[in-house]
Amino acid sequence: MKTLGMIGGLSWESSAEYYRLINSGVRDALGPTHSAQMIVWSVNFAEYEALMNAGDWDGLAARLVDAARRLEAAGADFVLIATNTMHRCADAIEAAIEVPLLHIVDPAGRAIRAAGLSRIGLIGTRFTMEAEFYRGRLAELHGLDVIVPHAEDRALIHRVVFEELVAGRIEPASREAYRGVIARLVERGAQAVVLGCTEIMLLINAEDSPVPLFDTTALHADAAVAALLA
Repeated sequence: MKTLGMIGGLSWESSAEYYRLINSGVRDALGPTHSAQMIVWSVNFAEYEALMNAGDWDGLAARLVDAARRLEAAGADFVLIATNTMHRCADAIEAAIEVPLLHIVDPAGRAIRAAGLSRIGLIGTRFTMEAEFYRGRLAELHGLDVIVPHAEDRALIHRVVFEELVAGRIEPASREAYRGVIARLVERGAQAVVLGCTEIMLLINAEDSPVPLFDTTALHADAAVAALLA
């Protein structure tokens, strides 16, 4: 088995899901006593949130590069960032390490194309929905037409992530609000919706959407298991 280096804590609520999903996948593949060979570098999310809100992406990239280098030095065969938003710094990380970075967008893009879909809605933090790094990769590498919610809905999604989900709060009213966001994306032609924030899967599931949901947390974890066992 290879060794995974995971940058976690962004937030630890979703990192815990990554840990569970990756270990469960290895156990399912190899047998009941097997688990993933993994090194975890877990950060203090509050410091990263402050840098995001200040727009200091260079500072964030420097911290993530440092984390990735530590994981590589500790023996990781590949690195995974357990969050969507921080993939805005993916190019800097890939340039700084010799081992591969398992990018979160690609498992989702491949799954959507395999399902025969082409026009998708994207929900996540405002950084993910509004910047080009995520939508651009889905469009350029996977040929997908990506639509995002209107400004009011983007603000709602972002607020729920940072005020509730990263703190482990699951509110029925927020679930209902997210259902409304998804419905409006479907009205605009979305054939499916990408859960482009690793905490959103804590709030909603397939029952909350009239179209397929592509959960980046689960898809990224599945890709990590495949890489571990390759």
